[in-house]
Amino acid sequence: MATSSSPITQVSQHAPAPISSLQPQLLTRLTLDLRGQKFSVDRETIMNLPESVLLCLFPNGLVLSRQSTAGDGGESDEDEDVYAVDFDPQCFSFVLSFFRQAQDTFYGTSNFPGLYQAQQHLVDPGSQNIPAEFAPSQNPLLTKQAIIVLREELEYFAIPPKGDKAKTSADPTTGQPGPDLIDLKKECGQKLLEKRSIFTALQRNVSKENNLAEQHLIDMLCMSGFERDDSWGYRALEPNRCCISSIALVLLKTGITHANPSDPTPAGVTVDNNQMSTAQKLLLFWRKPARKCWWDGLDVDIAKTGETPRIVKLWSRRVWTLELSLI
Repeated sequence: MATSSSPITQVSQHAPAPISSLQPQLLTRLTLDLRGQKFSVDRETIMNLPESVLLCLFPNGLVLSRQSTAGDGGESDEDEDVYAVDFDPQCFSFVLSFFRQAQDTFYGTSNFPGLYQAQQHLVDPGSQNIPAEFAPSQNPLLTKQAIIVLREELEYFAIPPKGDKAKTSADPTTGQPGPDLIDLKKECGQKLLEKRSIFTALQRNVSKENNLAEQHLIDMLCMSGFERDDSWGYRALEPNRCCISSIALVLLKTGITHANPSDPTPAGVTVDNNQMSTAQKLLLFWRKPARKCWWDGLDVDIAKTGETPRIVKLWSRRVWTLELSLI
């Protein structure tokens, strides 16, 4: 039978490709190259990371599927896909380690039952330990481990003292800062790096401007897991930049306490409803990172021991990102 020449009735003589073969292959693991250091991370771990961290890792968007079709290769092809990421590998290790330990403590391991097993009775709608407004459907803190994520990006600008050998102007022949100015910036960065206290700079800003909202922020964080004299969990200079990145992670205080964490039974599990109410306020930052930016002035002495004081004025632009993660 002759094939119809009509464009309406004419069809292909080949069977259409199965829909499944057109779907991108979903990756189970991602291999990330963070400034020369490779990490093999499973998809679930990636998805549990804070959104503020994911935005740093994948500023152009997170891709969890292969671009090739399923018939182009096997599972071994995944090893060939390496995603280059401009992010501090030690900071990434710190985050992964903290989240892994928090997950094991809450959900348990082969050797430890986990806290969730002992507090499962709280999920019972008829439980008398939790007020009605804290029902599990409205309160994921009963069934998930909550982690407060606080990050700081600090850009600093150094103003050398008058008459200093490190001139503020760039080399007119190259347009680049001279070696003396570069060394001065590095020394200033080291001085700032040593200042590891989380709340000192913000508390200084509160005292200067009497900002009640900022004071409330400090108080809320310290009621929810931080201590007022806490230090950044990880803090480092960014390469070839006048910038310091810091991160602090703490478990959210939900008010649920275990008299004996190794006991998988509900015995000894109590709930402080006032603390739970405070913790629920942090749910506003779940999957919704909030940012705060302010300028901070500081004088630092970069002179070495025995040398004449060399005071440098530093202006710092600090950006805080606050987020709540549930794993």
